[in-house]
Amino acid sequence: MAEFKRPLSTCLRHLWLDAADSRRQLPGDALQRLETTVRASEARHLGELRICVEAGLSLSRLWRGQSPRQRAIECFGLLRVWDTEHNNGVLIHLLLADRRIEVVADRGLSQRVPPETWQSLADHLGQALANGQIEAGLQQAIAHVGDLLHAHFPAPAHAPNPNELPDAIVLI
Repeated sequence: MAEFKRPLSTCLRHLWLDAADSRRQLPGDALQRLETTVRASEARHLGELRICVEAGLSLSRLWRGQSPRQRAIECFGLLRVWDTEHNNGVLIHLLLADRRIEVVADRGLSQRVPPETWQSLADHLGQALANGQIEAGLQQAIAHVGDLLHAHFPAPAHAPNPNELPDAIVLI
């Protein structure tokens, strides 16, 4: 694992923030609205979308120099986003302490969508986060990912479309 350097002030912010800070960013009613949006999006396509909002990294992760991208990939596995029939799961991971957004798409979709598209989505969400509009930014990100999944993996008109992964927003 390559070492990821953080300033001391950022490391302290990681240790200071916890799941309660994630809940303050997205209270219960916002979580319900986002979950409803994920569910509606997934009705249009065969993909799966997970959202994870993490306040800060643990001391052991900081010590190892884990980067936001590495943590997002780890969460991608832990949340089993890779475990879909069409290999088309997408994770949107927000690391609040670093103010970083990572989008991880499984191989079925990442082969069809250029990396610049994911970076643009992360940049727009980052702007919303910087403006204190985390829910609105996530709503837009869900819509954008949903459009990409619908374009590449549309739900068949009269065939089952199982929900393979939970729609709930994960707060860590």
